[in-house]
This record gives sequence, structure tokens and C-alpha cells, in this order.
Amino acid sequence: MRAGPAQVRAALAEAYRGEWGVVFGTIVRMTGDWELAEDCAQEAFARALPAWGQEGVPRRPGAWLVTTARHRALDVLRRQATERGKLSEVAAHEAIREPQPPGDERLRLVFTCCHPALPLESRVALTLRAVSGLTTREIARAFLVGEDTVSQRILRAKHKIAGAGIPYRVPPPGARAERLDGVLAVIYLVFTEGYAPSDGSTARDNLAEEAVRLARLVAAEAPDEPEARGLLALLLLQHSRRAARLDADGGQVTLERQDRTRWDRTLIAEGVALGREAVAVDGPYTLQAAIAAQHALAPVAAATDWAAIVALYDRLLALRANPVVALNRAVALGMRDGPQAQLNAVDALCSPKALAGNHAVPAVRADALHRLGRTREAAEAYRAAEAIAPNRAIAREYAQRAAEGELVG
Repeated sequence: MRAGPAQVRAALAEAYRGEWGVVFGTIVRMTGDWELAEDCAQEAFARALPAWGQEGVPRRPGAWLVTTARHRALDVLRRQATERGKLSEVAAHEAIREPQPPGDERLRLVFTCCHPALPLESRVALTLRAVSGLTTREIARAFLVGEDTVSQRILRAKHKIAGAGIPYRVPPPGARAERLDGVLAVIYLVFTEGYAPSDGSTARDNLAEEAVRLARLVAAEAPDEPEARGLLALLLLQHSRRAARLDADGGQVTLERQDRTRWDRTLIAEGVALGREAVAVDGPYTLQAAIAAQHALAPVAAATDWAAIVALYDRLLALRANPVVALNRAVALGMRDGPQAQLNAVDALCSPKALAGNHAVPAVRADALHRLGRTREAAEAYRAAEAIAPNRAIAREYAQRAAEGELVG
């Protein structure tokens, strides 16, 4: 049955979002040639538009696209082999007829793109291009870098994969856990850049949503990995607050001041359920998800179970010492035991290098000093935070708090 243009475009857009990685990955596995795989995948999607308009949207769009890309790849290989007089190479490729489960294809692609031999920025760019199908322009816009920079990163990554002989596969069981850490770290980095960009610019929800989609993919295809489910739970819980976390000027709204009626309860329910399943095994993402769940389940800020949150931070610090986690624990401690405990905990950090220039350190001190009634010292600390704030909206908030303290003091 013929389909209308709007119906075809919608079906093609949905197939692109869900099947690009499968189509691309299938041709990579078949040929080992990442450039050829991209050309064939693009051509398959280009051919789909007129074909589906004439013949109707196929029952399995992904299978149609994979078949079309495979035929295109075989045509290219056949021509190349004919030119070299090596028809046996085509026969070898044509012998690869059995399609692999789509999930396995995408998982192989994720692990290959996130191989530790590749620089981190290349892993991120290649993952977004090869697995998610984002264009070079979209990736460049998301990370606020030039398209040429992204193109070079992707090109160098492809050359590295080819030159170093990085295998296109999911690592064997003995190496999988170690490599999974890298995969999850890349996904978390993508989410963080969307949720709270490192350059202090406005949040980019589309990038955060792409990270959630990648996390869903890995969690679905690595169901025995608690950290994969923990990361997905964490991202869902954080993403559930996106409508309430910024004010009209782009300034951050603290958790206690957020309008909780604007939180996405569907995402919270899913994140909490996943977190409960995963938290039995201590891991950085499962524990962070458990902390996020405590916030999500409190009907109002005053009802937050701070004792449980401090205990979770203690488990997190025991697992892996981290000054940012220690700073967050100081805040939780202050909510449980009072502002003096918060101030003592912040001062005990002794300004580690990892927190040098981090506006949150003087801001957390300022909050404790303010609650202790030491308003002049609080104002000075807020001025220090304002001086190193990552964007104007946050600087404006610190300036306002400092001014209030100076007036009182």
C-alpha cells in the first residue's frame, strides 16, 4: 500500500533514530570498512524515501534498510574485487548471510566506539555519530566546537581503529567489566554536557535525551550489569527534574526551591524501580541513583531523608575517594546535623586540586556561614563564588545572596 509523504517521512525519521546503529554496524561487521559502512547506510536511508512512497512502509523498516545497505556494500566490494581480480573476496563477503540480532550489533558498535585506545573526545564524537546517527553539525553544535574539529576527531578515530586493528566486537567476559566502565563513562559525559554544560552555557536537552537513549540501549543489552542499570536509573532521575531546575533567566534552581509538581513522575517511577534492582551491588552509578531516588521520593524538601543520603555518600566514598562526592556529602551532612557540621566538612577538604576554581566550594561554605548567622563572612564567600561562577545566571544568584548578607551584616 502506498503511503503519503508525511507518513513516509515520519516512518523514516523513526527508523533513523532506532535503526541507524544497526544498519551502520552490520556493514562494519561485514566489511570492516567504517567509511564504506557510513556511505552504504546513508544510501539505504536515501533510497528508502522514494521506495517507501511507492511501495509503502515495509513491515520491518530496519530489515529493509539493512538489506539495502548490504546489497550496496556487496556491489561496491564486487566492483573493487573485479578491478583487482580477486573475486574470492566477494564470495567470502557474500557468505556472511546470517543477520545477527540487532541488539548485539549495536552493543558491538558501542564497545568499539568507546575503546580505551581512542582519546575520550573521539570516543564521544564517534559514539554519537556511529551509534546514534547524529550529524557532524549536530555534534558540533552540542559541544560548541567547529564542524571541522568534530570531523577530524571522527576521522582520526576511524583511522585509529583501522590502523591499530581494534576488533569490532563486545569484549570477552574477562575484559567486559573493565571496558563497560569506559562505555558508561562516555554516556555519562554526554549526559552531563547536555544537563550542565562544562562551559556554563544553557542546558541542551537533546544531548541529555540522547545519553538516556544510549543508556537504555546498554542496560537492555547488558542486563546482568548492575552498573548499566544504575547509570540508566541515575540519568532518568536527574532528567526527570529538567522542567524545574532552571529559572526564566537560565539560573539554577536548587533542589529545595524546585517546584516538584513539574518533575516527570513517569521517569521517576522508572528510575526508582531500576535503582532498587541495582543498588544491592555497590557501584558508583547505583549509589548515585539511590541518592537521586531519595530526593525524588521526598514529597517536599523538608521531608528528605538526609540520614539515608549521608549513609549512601559514605558508601560511595568508601568505594572511590572523590572530592566532588565529599563536597556533596558535606551538604547532606549539614542538612542532617546542622550548618556547623557542613562548615567543618567543607574546611576538612583542604582545597584539593580537583576542586580548584570550583564555585561550589565557596558557595557551600557561604551557605553554612549564612545559616550560622555569620552573614558578613557568608557575603564574602558568596562574592568569592560569584567571581568564579561558570555563567552569568549563577553569578547573578551569588551576587544577590551576597548583597542580602551585606545589607544584614
